[in-house]
Amino acid sequence: MKATVRTQLSQSLNLTPQLLQSIRLLQLTAPQLEMELRQALDRNPMLELDEGEETGETEAEGHEAAADEAAMEAAAWDELPEPAFLSGMNGGVTLGDDDATARIVDGESTDFRVRLLKELELSWRRADLAVAAFWLDHTSDFGLLEASRAELEAVGMASLGLPARELEIVRQRLLNGDWPGLCAQDAGECLGAQLDRLPADPVQALARQIVREHMALLARHDARALAAVLGCAHADAEAAIALILSLNVCPVPESSQGTDGHVVPDVVVRKLGGAWRVSLNGRTLPKVRVSPHCEAGLSGARGDVGTLRGLLDEARWLVRGIAMRNDTLLRTTQVLVERQQAFLEHGEEAIAPLTLREVADAIGMHESTVSRITTGKYIQTPRGTFELKRLFAVRLEGAEVSGAAVKAMVKRLIEAEPPHAPLADETIAGLLARQGIRIARRTVAKYRDQLDIAPARARQRPRVAASA
Repeated sequence: MKATVRTQLSQSLNLTPQLLQSIRLLQLTAPQLEMELRQALDRNPMLELDEGEETGETEAEGHEAAADEAAMEAAAWDELPEPAFLSGMNGGVTLGDDDATARIVDGESTDFRVRLLKELELSWRRADLAVAAFWLDHTSDFGLLEASRAELEAVGMASLGLPARELEIVRQRLLNGDWPGLCAQDAGECLGAQLDRLPADPVQALARQIVREHMALLARHDARALAAVLGCAHADAEAAIALILSLNVCPVPESSQGTDGHVVPDVVVRKLGGAWRVSLNGRTLPKVRVSPHCEAGLSGARGDVGTLRGLLDEARWLVRGIAMRNDTLLRTTQVLVERQQAFLEHGEEAIAPLTLREVADAIGMHESTVSRITTGKYIQTPRGTFELKRLFAVRLEGAEVSGAAVKAMVKRLIEAEPPHAPLADETIAGLLARQGIRIARRTVAKYRDQLDIAPARARQRPRVAASA
């Protein structure tokens, strides 16, 4: 065997504990951050409550000094060169294509697609997971497909390069999996998948036939008509209807992450003097600082004080990390408020298209940073308290408005329609076209389903005769 020497060039980036802590602080919600700070106060004697002034709302002007100091002394996550470096590189070979910071332990996602894919990773092949992700990306929040199966199969064949049969096999696995009814074409298929999981008996068989062939009669709760077309007793038809009503029309389970039933806003925005002012809500969080007495005592201490110095460094990094988190949250929210002033003043129909990339470019950070700082964070506005994610909106294809704004327009038109002459989906599409918004009838139907509004035929009410 002959020994050889070879020169090899490689690039790598090691995430220090301080940088990992800074990234993790980004992801914490207000209750989680409060718990984190209280635990830090209990275990680290170098930290103390800052009771110098009453903790309240912190505006941008008073926050800049602390944020600038933190940015100079800490490793800023937004200055990382490229996401590829975070995935680990060895000898020019990428070990993974995911963002390494995304592997930091965090709470359960509120997006059911993320939760389900994480469960499927334990037992599904990578190729099947890619197909499952495609179907889930085209599934509404109610668990049904956003377009017809044929249309989505055509899209999947073009984007994934797979035959329709393989795409349908994966959809059937999702449809009849742990969340039965998911990725169904319609409510009938969704309910049918749930019925197939129940023990076979005469009532189950009748219910299966109803959801497969007589959904219109089921929608009217017409037990007599169902009994007539099924050729069964009236009591059996009612029992089948009761069984169907016990099913979940939305196959997406709720997140198991506990909630105390109320929302703590992280940011407060109000209009003062004709301008929108953004401030952090510090009323619910303990304000911590490094103890000046301990810091002064250690500055001239001699002997074995390594442990105490380690606690002091940990306290400094925590305080700086919180300052960086708050600065990022404040700057991100300021951009969101500036871009969505029309929404704050006029409502849903005025919400503008806005993406993570646009906000990231505005504050000079990466999209993943904006995603982390807005997930689970809430903003209090004159229009109510809601998640920051709501201020992002996808641009409607071929238009200068967002899909959320068009959905609000559809809702307004339906609410203003005459009860005896409800607007059909085609009519609504025509009314929107007059305003320069051209969308297909099926898009109107999709928004109507997301708003949980029945079709025009089911909304029709008889005209009330005028009294003499």
